[in-house]
Amino acid sequence: MSYLTEKLIEEKVFKDPVHGYVHVSDKLIWDLIATKEFQRLRRIHQLGTTSLTFHGAEHSRFNHSLGVYEIVRQIIDVTFAKEPQLDSEERMVALCAALLHDLGHGPFSHAFEKVFGTDHEEYTQAIIIGNTEVSEVLSRVSDDFPLKVASIIKKNYPNQTLVKLISSQIDADRMDYLLRDAYYTGVSYGKFDLERILRVLRPSPDGNGVIVKYSGMHAVEDYIMSRYQMYQQVYFHPVSRSGEVLLWKILERAKKLYCAGYDFKVSPIQVLPFFVNEVSLKDYIVLDDIVLMYYFSIWQEETDPILSDLCSRFLNRRLLRYLNYNPKEDAELYAELKGLLEKADIDPSYYLVVDSSSDLPYDYYLPGVGGGKEPIKLLMGNGELRELSTESPVVEAIGRERRTDIKLYYPLDFIESGRVEPEIAERMISLIHAHSLKEK
Repeated sequence: MSYLTEKLIEEKVFKDPVHGYVHVSDKLIWDLIATKEFQRLRRIHQLGTTSLTFHGAEHSRFNHSLGVYEIVRQIIDVTFAKEPQLDSEERMVALCAALLHDLGHGPFSHAFEKVFGTDHEEYTQAIIIGNTEVSEVLSRVSDDFPLKVASIIKKNYPNQTLVKLISSQIDADRMDYLLRDAYYTGVSYGKFDLERILRVLRPSPDGNGVIVKYSGMHAVEDYIMSRYQMYQQVYFHPVSRSGEVLLWKILERAKKLYCAGYDFKVSPIQVLPFFVNEVSLKDYIVLDDIVLMYYFSIWQEETDPILSDLCSRFLNRRLLRYLNYNPKEDAELYAELKGLLEKADIDPSYYLVVDSSSDLPYDYYLPGVGGGKEPIKLLMGNGELRELSTESPVVEAIGRERRTDIKLYYPLDFIESGRVEPEIAERMISLIHAHSLKEK
């Protein structure tokens, strides 16, 4: 028996709040879960700073990665069981890619990427093919097996159906994170009938993805509406984004101080490679949420007042307040607030921050229009394939409008605490109040 097809003596299961159980019968998958690179995902929050708003959102990318694996396992072993396209190697390539798809996420994910310009998908590929425990396990199958798994992440694997199972507009990644994030945040928006969707998925006849039986259209509508609601109500929540703004500014300030020769009380050894843009794969893997939180804790005691204050704010949830902001209409407001903060000796680079979030709930090709993503196709009763929005008024209504939400974050506590001279504080409060009334 080859390592590729070797089974465990007894199937292992993980009790899971979303899927009931995550089933592992393949020794390769079990060995990958035991690697230090995969175990690191226990120390990376799935939703970054969202727990500052939804206190239950403490789940990790470890949870999510197991969930994505379980969905792909069900699709391949149950839904596609009678399909001739997948041999034992392709089955395992897909399962490994599903399990490992988030390996490259850095601490707090997106804020970290914004400051240091990292790309989690590139690091995922590097971990899969680099000098790592994960790569060593994959190489037991064959020398080129890590490259095959990495090519799923890179989206250039020859069998595009396997790629689309993990990255498309109706993929295992999205299906798991919507259900999981809804569960842990306690909201009802992200719920949809996963079992029904899995029953109506089919491999595309052209081998270029998955399609959905027409009878499952309403379940897919619920899935897309769930995604729309989760982005509006959870992922774009302005309070969570305030925490992310602080995180972004902490890292930005620490990097600036180091590059200017600032003498930290405790040298931030684990993040120094990122400050000077000389990051090895080992440097990257060392970092997780716990490491950054340690530095934030000790940076509260630094002599630099900005770094100290930002870290204290983040750790003790003293968040920046926010206003709705339109860059074209509110440029004068921004300019005046910036000038007033400067007069008060408060650096607007760190305390007056514009943050923008946007998402397209469903994208599809339009004839003669550039851009767009591979659409979700419905398999009609007569065998014809039709693009989802042509049959679904619900999807057509929300599909092509990009929702963008822009906030202006500012330190209300500084203004109200007496730190700012009374006449400056009075003018700032007047501007903020007038803008708030205009929004109503």
